[in-house]
Amino acid sequence: MTTPINTALCSFGMSGVVFHSPFLSVNPDFNFYAVWERTKNLAQEKFQEVKTYRSLEKMLADELIELVIVNTPNFTHYEYAKKALEAGKHVIVEKPFTVNVNEAKELIAFAKKQNKILSVYQNRRYDSDYKTIKKVLNQKLLGDLVEVEIHYDRYREELSPEKHKETPGPGAGVLYNLGSHLIDQALQLFGIPEKVFADIRIVRPLSKVDDYFEVLLYYPKLRVRLKSSYLVREALPGYILHGTKGSFIKVKTDVQETMLQAGNIPGGKDWGREPESEKGLLHTEIDGKIVKEYITSEQGNYGDYYKGIYDAIRNNQPVRVSAEEGENVIKIIQTAFESNKLQKVIEI
Repeated sequence: MTTPINTALCSFGMSGVVFHSPFLSVNPDFNFYAVWERTKNLAQEKFQEVKTYRSLEKMLADELIELVIVNTPNFTHYEYAKKALEAGKHVIVEKPFTVNVNEAKELIAFAKKQNKILSVYQNRRYDSDYKTIKKVLNQKLLGDLVEVEIHYDRYREELSPEKHKETPGPGAGVLYNLGSHLIDQALQLFGIPEKVFADIRIVRPLSKVDDYFEVLLYYPKLRVRLKSSYLVREALPGYILHGTKGSFIKVKTDVQETMLQAGNIPGGKDWGREPESEKGLLHTEIDGKIVKEYITSEQGNYGDYYKGIYDAIRNNQPVRVSAEEGENVIKIIQTAFESNKLQKVIEI
């Protein structure tokens, strides 16, 4: 029997409570072992066996910890991930991986030197909506794609109570926050684009950081438009795909986050399963016949990310969400900001 991986969280805020601890606690291959909380004991109140450390240095000095999850504000990712690697730990870094490409490259090289696993937490690859899009494309139901539009919109006129998200500085703003998800999905589906154009704005009256973007990715025969805004009360479909044979339109769903925020424990046959009302519409031509029907969505499960981490650490399997893929996302984000500043199309 394999020993569970002793895992430590660098914070127990929203991401620790909602996205990490529930899956660590139900997966027998992991032991939610420690947490860094400067003053509170929130993790210990919920998980009595968890050790609480008041400093990162003391936590990293614990030799029983194998895996550290850096789920702190974006501008700290590089510093804390490097310290964890220096301490001989495997590391998961929340998206966005780093603030810039140079930081990403340095961490990747250092992880290889230390012979440690380094991964970026891209949980949206394990959402039902994205998995459904991937299936439709794999089955080539739309012919050759010509246009794709992916949205991640919210209506939130007020500022976030998490001040670091609303304070101007490295890694702040919606392009780093939600854009990391959209860019990662686009790169997984279509690869690295040839060119990028971006329009990045502030639209909320009180906001000091970007809260709107439109990023256009140029491929030889395809255009992919990524959009997000915090002032969208009536959202458009999350995914709009048009090809030479037909179209697929799908609303963006987030059933897992909703279930986790409600305190549900991951697991069971219906975990991550969308309601029937969220089916995507397929309108295409198959074997010479016009088909217009709603497609049952794939089942999502963020727990599959951790299965991949376990296989990478214990079974020497390739990392499913690699640090190199995280670096590519940051490369697109940096190029998008350059495009917005110069108001021109930038070649990758």
